[in-house]
Amino acid sequence: MMNIGREMAKKLRSVGISSAEELIAAGPEQAFARLRERYPRVCLVHLYALEGAVSQTEFNGLSEERKRALKSFSDGLAEAPWGEL
Repeated sequence: MMNIGREMAKKLRSVGISSAEELIAAGPEQAFARLRERYPRVCLVHLYALEGAVSQTEFNGLSEERKRALKSFSDGLAEAPWGEL
């Protein structure tokens, strides 16, 4: 998939997402939440990459509106107490 390199694929497999179909079914936000839980240092760019993979868009080509929505989601995860994702 676009934007999914070897390292990202490895991380996704480690959280139970092993195929493009599974990533699409989970959606970028849920996939990112799983990654963040296991790898606390994943950053917003990872979420952009997941969104780009699902929407078949280069991550840096996402609309500003979508980037804002994804950033808001990511910020919400950072503020949520553990176990409430």
